[in-house]
Amino acid sequence: MAKELLNKTVTEIAPLIRSQQVSPVELTQALLDHAHEQNEAINAYTSFRDEKALAEAKVAEDEIGAGKYRGPLHGVPLAIKDILYVKDEATSMASKIHKDFIADADSTAVEKLREAGAVLTGKLNMHEYAWGIDNNNPHFGATRNPWNLEKIPGGSSGGSGAAVAADMTFTSLGTDTAGSIRIPSAACGIVGLKPTHGRVSKFGCFPLAWSLDHVGPMSKSVSDAAITLQAIAGFDHRDPTCVDIPVGDYLSGLGNGVKDLVIGVEEDYFFRDVDSPIEKIIRDTIEELVAAGAKLKTVKIPTLAHSEWAEYVTSLSEASAIHHEDLQNRPDDFGDDIRFLFELGELFSAVDYLQAQQVRRKIKAEFSAALNEVDVIIAPTLPVMAPDIGANTARLNGSDVDLVDNFIRFTGPSNLTGLPALSVPAGVVEGLPVGLQVIGRAFDEAKVLRVGAQVEQIRPVKRSNSL
Repeated sequence: MAKELLNKTVTEIAPLIRSQQVSPVELTQALLDHAHEQNEAINAYTSFRDEKALAEAKVAEDEIGAGKYRGPLHGVPLAIKDILYVKDEATSMASKIHKDFIADADSTAVEKLREAGAVLTGKLNMHEYAWGIDNNNPHFGATRNPWNLEKIPGGSSGGSGAAVAADMTFTSLGTDTAGSIRIPSAACGIVGLKPTHGRVSKFGCFPLAWSLDHVGPMSKSVSDAAITLQAIAGFDHRDPTCVDIPVGDYLSGLGNGVKDLVIGVEEDYFFRDVDSPIEKIIRDTIEELVAAGAKLKTVKIPTLAHSEWAEYVTSLSEASAIHHEDLQNRPDDFGDDIRFLFELGELFSAVDYLQAQQVRRKIKAEFSAALNEVDVIIAPTLPVMAPDIGANTARLNGSDVDLVDNFIRFTGPSNLTGLPALSVPAGVVEGLPVGLQVIGRAFDEAKVLRVGAQVEQIRPVKRSNSL
């Protein structure tokens, strides 16, 4: 019975909790037991909060019993990426340098989850300081993909992706600077949403690159992502990048389908150099969306040709500025891979950085023009499949290609523009899931989720439950 409950989505379990058919305490205990057991193989958690979680679950149970139901996350056990601060508890950023860091306040996202009545079960593994895409962490160990334990789960929010896929949490939060929500969501066969920049507060989230970072949901379903976003979205004066725009209703329009929506396809960038089985799944899904009533239009965003350069210059420069002091004083305490990247970031000049921002401005203008003609743009989330743990390359139509470059190639543009972007499972290739990406207009997460819900309906992909 416990396994059946853990396999449910938030959307499915919430009514059972509300009607008191399911006890938050018993559900939390079952999830913790399962997560501890699976963590030996998957290594998704860096720390657990067993006693505190059960105490929080008891409070939720008492509140619900007293008729004080807060909403669909009330009494739901969930874990978060180990980059979001929890007051008086360690937040390590999966690093050696910050392994004993204790935050003096909750992050806004955690604060909002508490307000929604969620039960925090622990912190999830990640690529060190969120600067990497394979989650092969030298300090906490590699996280393994539940679909195939030899494969990477993607990163940097790889622990979140793996934990959701393996029913070790009902939903989760990740962060995304060049794709770190969407990459593991695609690789682990779950739903991941990078909201519009400024939609969700980053207060209490350790930064990777100030102007590119986002906090967002990683969930079992599109409706779960909508529920999670509903809980964490909103203006926060403590985050200078937060935008004071009313929070929408992310749930009510999910079943409206795609009739009369216009789907944009950018062929020159988003369908260049894509592994053939992935490309077929994405194009077949687009055809099915058209059959469901959507219209199709080709758009042009020519400056995307320079987006990878702009993303690297911006992210590396900002990250190196954040870590400059530690890089000078204790370089050997960084993992080899990210120490190299931070050293590389010190080499860019102010001219390089400002030129990258000019490219970024042009990409934003071209996306805005394209999205005036279409409702969303659809693309593959990843052009290649997840490789084995430890690999630096991936296979692209029979050839070896650089893993990092290809994993961030289609996700990075939405960080440069700040536009909302969703990854939703659309198929399976050789036993591994394939993600489809939906990019929308600023602060129009509702429409992005609506399209994702239609993809989920016409292309259902069963989550991996083999463990």
